[in-house]
Amino acid sequence: MQGYLLLEGGAEFGGQMYEPDRRAIELAGGPAVQISIIPTAAAPDNNHQQAGHNGVNWFKSLGATQVESLPLIDKASANDPKIVNAISQSRLIYMLGGFTGYLGETLKNSASGQAMLQAYTNGAVIAGSSAGAMVMCQYYFDPAKRQVVEGLGLLLNTCVMPHHNTFGKGWAKQLAALLPGVVLLGIDERTGMLDDDDKGRKIGWHVYGQGEITLYRDGKTAVYHSGEHFNDDFLH
Repeated sequence: MQGYLLLEGGAEFGGQMYEPDRRAIELAGGPAVQISIIPTAAAPDNNHQQAGHNGVNWFKSLGATQVESLPLIDKASANDPKIVNAISQSRLIYMLGGFTGYLGETLKNSASGQAMLQAYTNGAVIAGSSAGAMVMCQYYFDPAKRQVVEGLGLLLNTCVMPHHNTFGKGWAKQLAALLPGVVLLGIDERTGMLDDDDKGRKIGWHVYGQGEITLYRDGKTAVYHSGEHFNDDFLH
């Protein structure tokens, strides 16, 4: 049974983000399930412990009882059997924001990255904010290198532009040229999209939070507000 995907645009632990995150806990199986916070993207500036702590406190404030920030901070720890096992046992895996390229390269071809994909296949919720949401897609933009890189591929034919209401929308023209035919997902801060709206055989996406989701494809845009839904036709 395939799981669920939650992509958030940044500034995640505040505003109305309790809405998608509580829903993610529910879809994962309820407050008692194992939740793993992945703070990898915050490691380059040595902020992973504080960021992970913030994530744990946030999910506990939403009623979750088994939340842990995993010390997944580099390639070695990404292949640590204890960390891989913890990911495999988790029903909700949440990747924090920070340095996108570092997160993507750390997870690439790692045992932890494979464990995430397997957990999703087995029904877990995979979530990410900003850099975390970016690497979930087939493509992500590495701001440090100014280039497009292959991501985890959980969401095909897509590339996320987080913080869309502040600086993310400034990437649209460049990425549209680099990724013709690919759907660009502009996600505002304190806003998320979750594929929890099952209707028949189509996966429906539900917009949560205080901002908007803007879809760009082939020179056209579509905007969805909090509480609105859209299906996955845009991916094909």
